[in-house]
Amino acid sequence: MQKQLKTVITYGTFDLFHIGHLNILKRAKMLGDRLIVGISTDTFNLQKNKKTVIPYSERAEIISHLRFVDQVIPESCWEQKHKDIIQHNVDIFVMGHDWEGKFDSLSALCNVKYLPRTKGISTTKIKSSLKQHKEPQVSKLVAFSH
Repeated sequence: MQKQLKTVITYGTFDLFHIGHLNILKRAKMLGDRLIVGISTDTFNLQKNKKTVIPYSERAEIISHLRFVDQVIPESCWEQKHKDIIQHNVDIFVMGHDWEGKFDSLSALCNVKYLPRTKGISTTKIKSSLKQHKEPQVSKLVAFSH
């Protein structure tokens, strides 16, 4: 008898890829045999009032090259998760703990798990830090180099 492979799915924007992203994806993969990652498209992010620094195509390429990610799919709307779980025969749906309770309705289709996020790191924190510590303008750097 052949062992049934467990499929895990998770979603995110994954802008400004950092150690927190890496940690949650590695932990998601440890829950099963196959990991599918839904990445929010640029259009969907705009609908969520999120502005990304890195375009979807590049975010998807970065994630697809992680050795523990088996498949990357575009996420274009909230309602898509239900369809994806059925279409990809998903056993476990994973999100960060800051989403706790928001996707419990999916538990009728699969096991829903909320994993802790990595403390002290987030894309929002990185963006905020970058805004506070802006680099000098290139024209000013050129003036100093002469």
